[in-house]
Amino acid sequence: MLGALESQEGPWDFVIVGGGATGLGCAIDASSRGYRTLLLEQSDFAKGTSSRSTKLVHGGVRYLQQGNVSLVLEALRERGLLLKNAPHLVHDLPFIVPNYTWWEGPYYGIGLKMYDLLAGRSGFGRSKHLSKEETIERIPTIEPDGLDGGVIYFDGQFDDARMAVNMAQTAAEQGGILLNYFCVTGLLKNDDEIAGVRATDAETGREYEIGARAVINATGAFTDGVRRMDDPAAKPMIIPSQGVHIVLDRSFLPGDTAIMVPKTDDGRILFAIPWYDRVLVGTTDTPVDNVSLEPRPTEEEIEFLLVHTARYLTRDPGPEDILSTFAGIRPLVGVASENEETASVSRDHTLHIAPSGLVTIAGGKWTTYRKMAEDTIDQAALIADLADRDCVTKSLQLHGYHKHTESFGPLAAYGSDAPKLQALVRDDARHAERLHPDHEVIAAQVVWAVRHEAARTVEDVLARRTRMLLLDARASIDMAPRVASLLAEELVRDEAWQRDQVSTYTDLARGYLPSPTH
Repeated sequence: MLGALESQEGPWDFVIVGGGATGLGCAIDASSRGYRTLLLEQSDFAKGTSSRSTKLVHGGVRYLQQGNVSLVLEALRERGLLLKNAPHLVHDLPFIVPNYTWWEGPYYGIGLKMYDLLAGRSGFGRSKHLSKEETIERIPTIEPDGLDGGVIYFDGQFDDARMAVNMAQTAAEQGGILLNYFCVTGLLKNDDEIAGVRATDAETGREYEIGARAVINATGAFTDGVRRMDDPAAKPMIIPSQGVHIVLDRSFLPGDTAIMVPKTDDGRILFAIPWYDRVLVGTTDTPVDNVSLEPRPTEEEIEFLLVHTARYLTRDPGPEDILSTFAGIRPLVGVASENEETASVSRDHTLHIAPSGLVTIAGGKWTTYRKMAEDTIDQAALIADLADRDCVTKSLQLHGYHKHTESFGPLAAYGSDAPKLQALVRDDARHAERLHPDHEVIAAQVVWAVRHEAARTVEDVLARRTRMLLLDARASIDMAPRVASLLAEELVRDEAWQRDQVSTYTDLARGYLPSPTH
């Protein structure tokens, strides 16, 4: 990728800043239309919000409550396309809304029937009322006191960071050039019009000036920082909010059914979701002043989730039961500057064109990334004065596409790449080594992550290529030295680099565990 950047003659059609769901979606869309596309990410792909979601591909029941039918329709359509184009990572998941007062059943039942109706042929299953006995049969650990039954409905689940990696691979297969650890530090201008970016390779410190017909700002929570590179007086677009999840052992919620509580004390939806062999509980909604690549949960947020989980499960979790906790910043869109034109292509995502031609795509959610990218590239191609080319992503299968991955066992999330990982194991018995006795992650996954998935650090492997940081932060710390050793062998790094990697990762992972004072 670096070689392709350095040998590029003339400007790129698009330089996309940001390697999360939105930026990667834009890279797939642009490169699959045949545009010369470069994506630059300051850290690792999906390092920020895009690896810290609730792992749901969903229409958004809460948007239905708000009466935003058009957004729900769009999200449900995109949900169906994701299942079609990435079946190795997206699957349907039953949810139960437990009813503890007599009116909740009819109230939520009617709403979810509307959800079914809007989903139409792309629905994942029909909602229906359940008796108290049926609800307990599906969720044996649900709190039975006062339970009046439940409503079951169906939505989608996925692995967000694995999806992001496969999206980067898809964009590369379409001819896109994507570089992680490549930080955009400024914008190039020609007569007040954007002409490219200034960027630094974080690994070497080398600086680059890169020409572009259009620059797309797809940096999520960091959107306003890039906009201020263009116009220091730009008023903020993003109103950041922090969402926190806790991860518990599967024994708290056995089976394959999730719980959805439509309204908690603060008005947020609460989810308890089976994910791999864990239970994900979230999420909170706390306004934050500063955005960070490593947001940390507050003790109040963790306490809120523990208290609310205890209300709905027979077994009450405590801080000692938390295997990991993670925070993500929601880049919610506020009001743009008065003197700048905002084309709002949906109430959920906003496309903003600055007078300089800087294209900013902000807001939105994982489920609608493809539609956001289509809207963005349509507009950016006009700004760049490029030939009009149709979007092809509705039917574009993502890298790893495979309809039946069950036979791959622990490697199922790799889809069509799984046989290649199995071949790595056959070629070298050392690659079959398990990195921790309690988990099925093997050395081959680390080697594969470096060779084919742009992993550069221990964190890349344990946080996003294998998800161990979220599934069991303590165990991931134990794995770090072996991961560092495998990486050093592949990347030709010395022992000092390994020690630094292990130390850095250990400090990071400790932040994913509740503080001892909790």
